[in-house]
Amino acid sequence: MSAVRLPARLRGHGRDRGTVSVEFLGFLPILLVIGLAVVQLGLAAFAVQQAGTGARAAARTASMDEADRTTGPEAAGRAAMTGWVSRGAKVLVDGGGGDAVRATVRVTIPSLLPGIDDFGTASRSATMPRPQNPGALGLRAAHPYEGAPPR
Repeated sequence: MSAVRLPARLRGHGRDRGTVSVEFLGFLPILLVIGLAVVQLGLAAFAVQQAGTGARAAARTASMDEADRTTGPEAAGRAAMTGWVSRGAKVLVDGGGGDAVRATVRVTIPSLLPGIDDFGTASRSATMPRPQNPGALGLRAAHPYEGAPPR
């Protein structure tokens, strides 16, 4: 009598085929959430960095003499930031009348994670000293003639 031969799928190692694919499919959502969380953390850090850049630009412009400015401090702060960050930014400048100017920028941190609307706001401030005498920044000449002397 001959021995009955079992099909290949029921013999030995062949029964485990495909289990790695099933395990990977179960683990894939966890990997995607971790990936999104890492990107979200980077996005939050970028928003904080942009707020600092905008605050420095606004404070630098506000510390200039009125005659030396080509734009307002709020506009300079917004121009220094990336477009999508500057759209929702709030730029506050406190001149205070002293020897320094303080600018604060507050930006909204957007959310990439599903189910979470936003991550709040990021705020950065910068303080710049005012020049001691008019024309100290050297952006405009002290007398009305500017440029090379006539020939």
